[in-house]
Amino acid sequence: MNIQKVTDPSFRKYGKILAGYDCSKLIKEMKHTPLPEDVIYTPSVEELEALPVAEELKNRAFGGLPIQIGYCNGHNNKLNGLEYHRCSEVNVAVTDLILLIGMQQDIQDDFTYDTSLVEAFLVPAGTAVEVYATTLHYAPVSVKGQGFKCVVVLPKDTNTEMNFPIKKEGEDKLMTAKNKWLIAHSDAEILGAFNGLKGDNITL
Repeated sequence: MNIQKVTDPSFRKYGKILAGYDCSKLIKEMKHTPLPEDVIYTPSVEELEALPVAEELKNRAFGGLPIQIGYCNGHNNKLNGLEYHRCSEVNVAVTDLILLIGMQQDIQDDFTYDTSLVEAFLVPAGTAVEVYATTLHYAPVSVKGQGFKCVVVLPKDTNTEMNFPIKKEGEDKLMTAKNKWLIAHSDAEILGAFNGLKGDNITL
């Protein structure tokens, strides 16, 4: 699979590099977070949210809305699923990592998605990117088998447990958490997820 760069023009439909944010203390604090052999995601971390850049991200990147700052760390070489939110997501690459992404507009009427449409982009360590709301994404992929660490910034309560009933019909059947719609690959065996990814479970 061709691995492109986030600086390439082809990334512009998916997101953009965020300049003008000092993420050095955020990256430094991430040294204390675990790096498991699988993948771990923590939506909200108090130590990250207490840093000065958190207020700047809240006001500038999310227009003053309450946010949460967490992380996604681990080792991963597969696509496994694609999710989307009703908002942008900010990722800060603590290590080099690869994003496997697609477009929400390519989801079919039956909520399936062809994995051959997925593109790969290398995000160098220290880079902050905005991933647009219409961009399908999931856990980053490791570079050359090394573990990855990624800061994840989203509106508050995103990806947390739903506390309201919902019928598993139409698009609603994709919802697996607050502000999270997920299409999984059957190979990944993600409990409770809709297996709508068709084609290869992309492996790098």
